[in-house]
Amino acid sequence: PDMKPGIGSLIFADNFSDSTLWDTVDSPQASATIKDHLLTLAVEPNTSITSLRRDNLLKNFYAEITAHIGLCRGDDVYGLLIRSTGNSFYRFSLSCNGAMQVERIKDSVRLTILDPIYSGDVPLGPPGEVKIGVWAVGGEMRFFLNDRFQFTLIEKTFPSGALGVFVKSNGDTPVTITFSDLKVYDVNYVVPTVTPSP
Repeated sequence: PDMKPGIGSLIFADNFSDSTLWDTVDSPQASATIKDHLLTLAVEPNTSITSLRRDNLLKNFYAEITAHIGLCRGDDVYGLLIRSTGNSFYRFSLSCNGAMQVERIKDSVRLTILDPIYSGDVPLGPPGEVKIGVWAVGGEMRFFLNDRFQFTLIEKTFPSGALGVFVKSNGDTPVTITFSDLKVYDVNYVVPTVTPSP
């Protein structure tokens, strides 16, 4: 079956040429910088950073972005932030030990909504790259890696919000991940209702 039904027109494509569209910072502990059509997030050990594109609040959409692994090992994580509003968002994490996980952060309180599961599509550290995709309609979110369907979640807490990326070092080594080629499409899809059996 088509796991990405209803994908319509392109809402926007971002080749990371305009640094004003994203949260950027450059400090000794963490940085988010745009250069040469790439968004690079780098952190020192036991540090995290996020970068949001705040000009589009997305409701029903399909988004994809490519992550290039520079420095990353073990339990270090990186990935997408979905439907972000203030200190609340969903976080689709990939770890450098091959696992993926989804968390809901609401007012800075973290709740795991998908425990870590392993996928052969998650790169085991550098060098590697992976195309991350999310199809979101209403309370349903479908997650893709390299255009391959991974899993579905039903979670209705946040109906819309901004898109972003993040990296987090969970060990004693730095992490550097570079993101490129963001595309966001409109999705026009009505979830079918089950017809009761007589």
